[in-house]
Amino acid sequence: MDVYICLACLEDIPVITSIIQESARTLLANCYTTKQIEGALGTIFDVDSQLIHDQTYFVAESKGQIVGCGGWSKRKTLYGGDQGRNAESESFLDPKVDCARIRAFFVHPNWARQGIGSQIMQKCEAAARDAGFNKIEIVATLAGELLYASFGYYVIQQFELLLPNGEVLPVGRMFKSFTND
Repeated sequence: MDVYICLACLEDIPVITSIIQESARTLLANCYTTKQIEGALGTIFDVDSQLIHDQTYFVAESKGQIVGCGGWSKRKTLYGGDQGRNAESESFLDPKVDCARIRAFFVHPNWARQGIGSQIMQKCEAAARDAGFNKIEIVATLAGELLYASFGYYVIQQFELLLPNGEVLPVGRMFKSFTND
């Protein structure tokens, strides 16, 4: 399998959006109801173009086709796309005291469980370390917790996100310290 990880660009947004939708509807169906998934699409599960502008969002390509995406952030926002942007979205984290954020990992269902998420995670963690962060966190879906646990993340909080359609989405806040690697 020949997969190349590179920075996402704004022109990738339509394909990224499609991957997010297909991934959520297929790969999260064992963890969430259809109503939960549909309620999260376009808000929680969506493109945050700020990550692309910050050059902290990656796509995985194979033979010129985008097959996965994910990133990290040096901003305070923990999750969500452009629809959820607020003042916190603009605030930068302090690498000396704050955790970097892992954000918006999705793999096309046809490419799932082939190491693409792991390759993107390695890029994200290396970039966060290079930016001076020594700890990192993520708000993970129930399905994503296994991937992140394999990288040494552990759940520090379970909670539910209220969705626009009135449903709630159970998630886990996970943490990792680079100093323990």
